[in-house]
Amino acid sequence: MTPDSKDRITFHLPAPLLEGLDSVARCHSRSRAEIIRQAIECYLEDFEDLTVASERLRDPRDPVLDWDQVRGGLLR
Repeated sequence: MTPDSKDRITFHLPAPLLEGLDSVARCHSRSRAEIIRQAIECYLEDFEDLTVASERLRDPRDPVLDWDQVRGGLLR
C-alpha cells in the first residue's frame, strides 16, 4: 500500500456513539470519516507515546528520581 492509498473499512457503532460523532462532525463542518480518521491518528500517537513510556519505566538502567529532590532542584 502506498502512503496515499486508502482502504475502505466498515464497522458498526452504538447509537449514542454515532449521535456523538454526527454532532462533532456538524460542529466542525467535517465528515464522519474525517472525524474518525483524526480520532484514530490521535489514538495511535497516544498509544505510541504510552508504549515508549512503559518501556522506559521497565528499563532497569533508567534511574529512579526522588520527587522531593527533583522539586527542590526546580525551585532553586
